[in-house]
Amino acid sequence: MPLPESLDRMMLRAAELRAALDNASGAEIGALAKELSSLDPLVEKVAEYRALEKTQAEAEALLADPEMRELAEAELDQARARLPAMERAIRLMLLPRDAADERSAILEIRPAAGGDEAGLFAAELFRAYQRYAESRGWRFSVLEYDENELGGVKGATAEIEGQGVFARLKFEIGVHRVQRVPATENQGRIHTSTVTVAVLPQAEEVDVQVDDKDLRVDTYRASGAGGQHVNKTDSAVRITHLPTGIVVAMQEEKSQHKNRAKAMKVLRARIFDAQRQAADSARAADRRSQVGTGDRSERIRTYNFPQGRVTDHRIGLTLHKIERVMLGELDEIIEALTAEDEAQRLAAEG
Repeated sequence: MPLPESLDRMMLRAAELRAALDNASGAEIGALAKELSSLDPLVEKVAEYRALEKTQAEAEALLADPEMRELAEAELDQARARLPAMERAIRLMLLPRDAADERSAILEIRPAAGGDEAGLFAAELFRAYQRYAESRGWRFSVLEYDENELGGVKGATAEIEGQGVFARLKFEIGVHRVQRVPATENQGRIHTSTVTVAVLPQAEEVDVQVDDKDLRVDTYRASGAGGQHVNKTDSAVRITHLPTGIVVAMQEEKSQHKNRAKAMKVLRARIFDAQRQAADSARAADRRSQVGTGDRSERIRTYNFPQGRVTDHRIGLTLHKIERVMLGELDEIIEALTAEDEAQRLAAEG
């Protein structure tokens, strides 16, 4: 299948940018270099593809020469084996990218159905994502961790900073179901609980302009598990964004100023995500169908502890290594979901 004609325009644009850089100065250099750096990986891959096409053509021409036929066949087989994968890689690079893919992200985990057991699993899943972030060299900062008396959480929020965090974690959005015998279960019965996971691309102040007049800020005394007060000042902050009704509460820090700063970071991310959804109705519908209400019937993934398996229902992937997954080894699942998403988008592009 021939590569898209748009490739020639991109190659020409890259050449124009290189020529322009030779005569650029000041702020213009930065803008030109940024655009060129976005094209360079594609240009390199296309050059490699076309060099391989040339090798294939030369090998085909040599097939008629008895002395060169064996060598030509070997080169031809190698070229034919490599070209389809290289073509697919180029087509993937040409697909429209989510502008938020390279951003850091806000991770939010909440227990849904299942009471205390849901809270316990929410805490375990939160730690799994923390381990995954650390394994990739990302910075994982806890913004909120509302712990209950049993060691579970009522809710947990973290900021994960690094290159391409949102691209890796956006497929985690949805309802995660756990099936296991709770520690408090005396008769050995398996219980089913659910936890909701949200992943929001990090928003900068330039992305979301928040006017102070649109905010209602309430302060109150922070409390810990069981309701006991953990300090004697009104350090906890609850911010309501009046135009959207989005509410963010934060009490992790003892300083009201720090809690407000964290709450504003989460608020911007939620507003930014809401704006992205409004701009793309298809994406909004998909996200609603994934996150849903947290009911047991709505799930993207099941963690079955008695059977030691993790099943992602969107792609029918089952792994029998639940202990490793809960230790943060998520790459196999995430890469399978990414590959499926790429295949669907390639098919949609024809």
